[in-house]
Amino acid sequence: MKRSQKRRSSALKSTSETAGGIDPHQNPHAAGIDIGARELVAAVPPQSTTGPAVRTFPSFTSDVEALRDWLLDCGIKTAAMESTGNYWITAYDLLEEAGIGVFLVNARHVKGVPGRKTDVQDAAWLQQLHAAGLLRKSFRSAQEIVSLRYLMRHRQTLVSAAARQIQAMQKIMTEPERSGGSQRSLVEICWQMNLKIQHVFSDADGVSAQAIITAIIAGERDPAKLAALRDRRCRSSLADIKSALAGNYREEYLFVLKQCQSTWQRIQDDIAACDEQIAILTQRVHAEAPGPLPDPLTGHQHKASKNSPQIDIFEEAWRYYGVDLSAVPGVSTGLLSVLMSELGTGAQILTSFRSGSAFASWLGLCPDNRISGGRILKAKTRQVCNRVANALRMGVFGLHRSQTKMGEYTRRMKGRLGKAEGITAGAHKLARIIYALIATRKAYDESEAFKITPRSLERQHAQLFKQAQSLGFQLVPAA
Repeated sequence: MKRSQKRRSSALKSTSETAGGIDPHQNPHAAGIDIGARELVAAVPPQSTTGPAVRTFPSFTSDVEALRDWLLDCGIKTAAMESTGNYWITAYDLLEEAGIGVFLVNARHVKGVPGRKTDVQDAAWLQQLHAAGLLRKSFRSAQEIVSLRYLMRHRQTLVSAAARQIQAMQKIMTEPERSGGSQRSLVEICWQMNLKIQHVFSDADGVSAQAIITAIIAGERDPAKLAALRDRRCRSSLADIKSALAGNYREEYLFVLKQCQSTWQRIQDDIAACDEQIAILTQRVHAEAPGPLPDPLTGHQHKASKNSPQIDIFEEAWRYYGVDLSAVPGVSTGLLSVLMSELGTGAQILTSFRSGSAFASWLGLCPDNRISGGRILKAKTRQVCNRVANALRMGVFGLHRSQTKMGEYTRRMKGRLGKAEGITAGAHKLARIIYALIATRKAYDESEAFKITPRSLERQHAQLFKQAQSLGFQLVPAA
């Protein structure tokens, strides 16, 4: 063993003796793996092998399999590795399939390594910390949820590609002089043709707009015939639509317009095919519904959004969680699809997070207080990139005019903390409500979720007495 490793072992031993609660041999069959793009360095307890306790393996699949076989020969039952990029996924899956418990560790928790930093020392340090039980396991979804999550994230990239075309339309139509770049969108071509589609139709990818664009590509130029293709639900007048469809039909514009529309349509076909595969993977997840889905309380409760997956999300969410989460204000098909694909079923969520506070902490929605010497040094939330947290923020963002308790709470927090901080506070409240509903399997009750606690009542009394004192009044409790 190297001198630096001996110093770490002696320091770890002295720490365990003084702490009294740390056992350096809590996990005697533990290994540590340092993950890299080109090679993996694994360390095992010296007594578990007759050869070197630290070995280096290339990152090819055959070599990762050799690493797995070597760990099994050494009697390893659990292994710790850092979450370095995406390089850990192959080793994680192979070791998990072999029955080895894998601890995916946040690199921030083990980055303070004394001495020179090398791959060999990192692997040995991970092994020692894991053997002493000092490492916490990061959350990772079940394998069946990982497959669903991968497709759902891929679908989001496709939806974003389509959304960029709509955003380009809004920008180019209103500020055409700033429309630079090498990529030419469908809407940019329409502006050059002087077709005022954005003035008479709400969506450039809607039924009316796409039908008219298809007819223009086919050779139709008469504004009256083009306007007749509009959907019956269109609110714009026929005269306005005819005026908006009188444009400059040049050959080069029509050629690029045709190619842009075919690209947009191909993306839509890819999204539809992705939805079919997502529906198959969603149904494979084992979960039993407690009964039929309850009837919606409002007309918009079970309404699917425009960009949500074309599956019965409300039925599947009812089967996953045993409670109708759509009754909570701010929970839409988008949030439900993210919950199902990122976290899994209700049983998996309750197994991974011991309480609603732990769930909110993992999401990065609660204050991360740093206290030293009795003084708060920092109280902001952690900077984390979490899709579930972003979906929760988007859920409460749409409640700025809602007359529900959730909407009132979000507006109050935005007024007291600021817009961004208030939305984060609303997302924190929404996350705790969702966790409580999944844990209790009780229907959403607004009065129960926002009931006045003794602590909040005491805070309200203090605010009233302070306000009365500042105005020169004295409050007297009623009989």
